[in-house]
Order: sequence, then structure tokens, then C-alpha cells
Amino acid sequence: MNKLTLTAPAKLNLFLHINGRRSDGYHELETLFTLLDFGDELSFELTTEQEITLCGDTANIPTEDNLIYRAAKLLTPHKKSAHGVIIHIKKNLPMGGGVGGGSSDAATTLLALNKLWQCNLTIQELATLGLSLGADVPVFIEGKTALAQGVGEHLTPIEIAQKWYLVVAPNVHVSTAAIFTHPDLPRDTAKLESGWQLKNTRNDCQTLVKKLYPEVENTLSWLLKYAPSKMTGTGACCFAEFENREAALRVLEKLPSSWQGFVARNTSVSVCHQQLNTWQM
Repeated sequence: MNKLTLTAPAKLNLFLHINGRRSDGYHELETLFTLLDFGDELSFELTTEQEITLCGDTANIPTEDNLIYRAAKLLTPHKKSAHGVIIHIKKNLPMGGGVGGGSSDAATTLLALNKLWQCNLTIQELATLGLSLGADVPVFIEGKTALAQGVGEHLTPIEIAQKWYLVVAPNVHVSTAAIFTHPDLPRDTAKLESGWQLKNTRNDCQTLVKKLYPEVENTLSWLLKYAPSKMTGTGACCFAEFENREAALRVLEKLPSSWQGFVARNTSVSVCHQQLNTWQM
């Protein structure tokens, strides 16, 4: 088969602690990533040409700047195949929402082309390549719920209960760079000790983002009427946890028209990896 279609899953940060700032400007952090069974859809079709062609919902981002294209270019020195590829993307995740859309797309591209181009790189080798594209890329390549430390590259797989989540994207774009460089961002949360519990964690970015972006605070307050609410990453997406799909869908039906939302559940192994495991070349 010369064609492969994969889901690039969304992620949630169930908490995000910032432990300090390094001399290189990056932050030491601890966060719990979980992957959802909903995401962008990427299709890869081999061609007899050498070119990498990207089409679909590209949001008019210049091709050379698109993380999908950059991921494909990263793999070209490792190709064992003479084929080029046409990559089509269908965007289902909000851009700049903190659910990992761009990073997930990049990771999915690396995983797909590693198969199609017969690169035969290990997951760890792909994760190392992916880190150069973004701190969140390795967790999507690993494809498991994980505690991330360092700048996000040190991953420890963790088993957590499966839940249903309502994820809401308010009509606002939050700049990750602006949040991480803001002088009011807390940077002194103590590192986790053994025996830590999720109920004792928080998102260190949330108070600052609520202050700078009132629409995020409005979203969190609206969700709080139905279930405890949190912000993922640096926002703008917020989420609430439910025991079943029906309860989450009932709240989604009440969502203000100016916001977008979706319901999904977390998975122990990402849907992208599940699809790859059943695909045959």
C-alpha cells in the first residue's frame, strides 16, 4: 500500500508545573500529558516524484514554515525509498489552543513517513528528531500518557483512569511565547515527590492567562457550572472531566455559539499508534 491515513491526536495537560528557568531561556517543568481519541486527520500518499507536497487545511502557513513539511524534510536523509509524498491535512483541532495540534501533526508525519519511506528509525530516534521541532513532539511519538519533565523531553509513562473530556476553545489565541516570557509567570513550583496525587496539582500558567485573556476566564467559569474546569498548556483551550460520554455531550449542546468544542476520551495508547499497528505496507 502506498497510502496511509492517520489521526494526529489532541493532548491535554492535566497539570503543568513550572519549576524554574534555565540559563538558555527554556523552562524546567513537570506536566502530565494524556492523549485523546480525537484529532486532525493526515493522509500520506507516495508519488514517483521526489517532492514533498502539502495540501488541505494549511491555514495559509508558508509551506517551509509548516511543522508537517519540516518534519518530512527532517526524515529525508534517512529515506530508503525513492518516493516523494503528498500529504493532505484535515484540521479538526483549534490552532493555538494548547491541545498540541501542530506538534501532533509533526509527530504523526514522522511516524507515517518512517514507515512509508522505510527509514526504520526507532521510536527514540524519532523522538530525538521531533524534539528539534517542539518540546511537545516526543510525547506524541511515544504515544502514551506520560509525566514529562525537563523541557518536556523526559517522559515517564503513567497509567491513569479513562475519562471523557469536554474540550472548549474560546474565540481567542494565546501566545505561548508571550506567556513563558511574562515576568508575572510563576517559576518556583517545587518538583514532585514520590506519591504525588493529581488532586494536589495545578496549571501554573492559568492565573496569568486568565488575567491577560478574560475570555479564558469566562470559559473556565462557564465549565465550572458543570464540572471542575482546567486550562490545558498555555491555553486557550479549557476542559472538564466527565464519567461518561452522554454527560459530556449534554454540556456540549449548551455551549455558547461563539466557542468551539468537542468531546473525547483519553487512551492508554494513542489512536495514531493503534492505526499504525494494524497497517501493512
